[in-house]
Amino acid sequence: MRWSHCFVPTLKEVPADAEIVSHQLLLRAGLVRKLAGGLYTFLPLGVRVLRKVEAIVREEMNRAGALEVLMPALQPPEIWQASGRYETARDVLFKLKDSAGREWVLSPTAEEVITTIAAAELNSYRQLPVNFYQIGIKFRDEIRPRFGLMRAKEFYMKDAYSFDATDEGAMASYRKMYDAYNRIFARCGIQAFPVEADTGVIGGNYSHEFMVPAVTGENDVVYCETGGYAANIEKATSRGSVVPTPKGRTGEAPESFATPGVVTIEALTAAPYSVPAHAQIKTLVYVADSKTILILLRGDDQLNEAKLMARTGAVQVRAATADECQAALGARPGSLGAVARVPATIKVYADEQLRGAQGMTTGANEDGFHLRHVEIERDIRVDQWADFRTVKAGEADVATGEPLKIRRAIEVGHVFKLGTKYSEKLNATFLAENGQRHPCVMGCYGIGVTRTVQAIIEQCHDKDGIIWPTSVAPFEVCLTPLNVAEGAPTRVLAESIYAELTAAGIEVILDDRDERPGVKFKDSELVGFPLRLNLGEKSLAKGEVELKPRGQVVQMIPVAEASARIIAWVQAERARIRQSAGVA
Repeated sequence: MRWSHCFVPTLKEVPADAEIVSHQLLLRAGLVRKLAGGLYTFLPLGVRVLRKVEAIVREEMNRAGALEVLMPALQPPEIWQASGRYETARDVLFKLKDSAGREWVLSPTAEEVITTIAAAELNSYRQLPVNFYQIGIKFRDEIRPRFGLMRAKEFYMKDAYSFDATDEGAMASYRKMYDAYNRIFARCGIQAFPVEADTGVIGGNYSHEFMVPAVTGENDVVYCETGGYAANIEKATSRGSVVPTPKGRTGEAPESFATPGVVTIEALTAAPYSVPAHAQIKTLVYVADSKTILILLRGDDQLNEAKLMARTGAVQVRAATADECQAALGARPGSLGAVARVPATIKVYADEQLRGAQGMTTGANEDGFHLRHVEIERDIRVDQWADFRTVKAGEADVATGEPLKIRRAIEVGHVFKLGTKYSEKLNATFLAENGQRHPCVMGCYGIGVTRTVQAIIEQCHDKDGIIWPTSVAPFEVCLTPLNVAEGAPTRVLAESIYAELTAAGIEVILDDRDERPGVKFKDSELVGFPLRLNLGEKSLAKGEVELKPRGQVVQMIPVAEASARIIAWVQAERARIRQSAGVA
């Protein structure tokens, strides 16, 4: 490809609406352009990168035995109603009506469609296991699209769905996808690591997310450097707070004391009350699937809503309003407690950190008053104990006791063991060898292809621009003759090397623009071609050319060795990346 025949609209200035570096570089390097919030057009170089990532995904899906299909993006709402997700996923569903007034759903994912296919086509255990995948456009009604391709309304995704006869078979399918994902991200040239994850609205009982470490990531990942533990903050557990929960028995009954104007944990820690946050019981009133519930936490802990949904089985949860708190407990937020006035119809959940707690302080369910000397197992009815808190850095890993750390990361893939959630609701059953019918055991596996493109940039860049891994670069080599006049020695040599490299299967872009050397160099660094060959008249007079790997120093090499050195370098990089992924 000749630069003059390609469309590479690079930008010198950082776009005002690009908040993170990968978004900035997507725009500055001329890979994409914004149409509207959450909607982007991929330009020629961006398409080349996207197709390379897609090709890696497709190769590894095929290697793992998955079968490619292509499902409609336009879907009837009836199948979403049958699965129950028409309501539970309503916040992200795009809905539209055709000219006849019939409603349709734009696909954010395809569990319902593929399970409908399985219900009609998979009838016998002899047809299992099977795994179907597709790569295509998805739609999600993001209220606040941001960070470029990271949180968009329309995006490119690989989604796969496995069907097995047994739970053991489903775990084998899960492991195949888990291993394939490790290979995919290694081949894309990025460091992505799996973490335990919450299953969310997709459902199921077992899942892992694949995360790319990034300061600007949207996810918090909890990990232990020595023990190998890693989990999304929504799923993470620990041995508990560094500061122990008070357990000393006072022998005194709960005592009410006035706390006028005190409505926060922090206010109660101040004089004249001086009650440490870890010695307070925080009472939260929530509405879970239209039912009012109480959640009790230590005052220094934060509720993890994903854990709340997982422990209670609720599909939707929200904090109660002040009026709802008043109606339920007779007090406003800030004075709430579970010692008294809790109707039997309201279920009380307590975090495990409070088990055995004594000498605690909590709201008295009377505005402007609190109770001291509270012993939770003596004074409070707890219907269910569970882990509801958000883990903090420095707490001990459950397995090793080593301190946990927290870092930001970008989610690029997610694998789920779904079980029979969808197959039961959509009647995807098979006839077993014993003649009985059973629901298929399912798994689903997603990779954000467009998100992966941006995650690569987020991890692979410097102050000058992108540093593409060779496997996904729009071109592997950029030839840069400094004099492009017809018949100029640098131009003639560049054309000769271009022909040799192209014949050898190397992807080359020849910068034939009549621009200043500085402009060419800056554009090449910004776009991020892995290797650049500079051909200048001064160095050519010495029988040399400049070989410049991206992010490294210039190497002077003999003209006669240029093509061979470039071919060897590219082939070595290709082999290194495949070897790192365990691919021959």
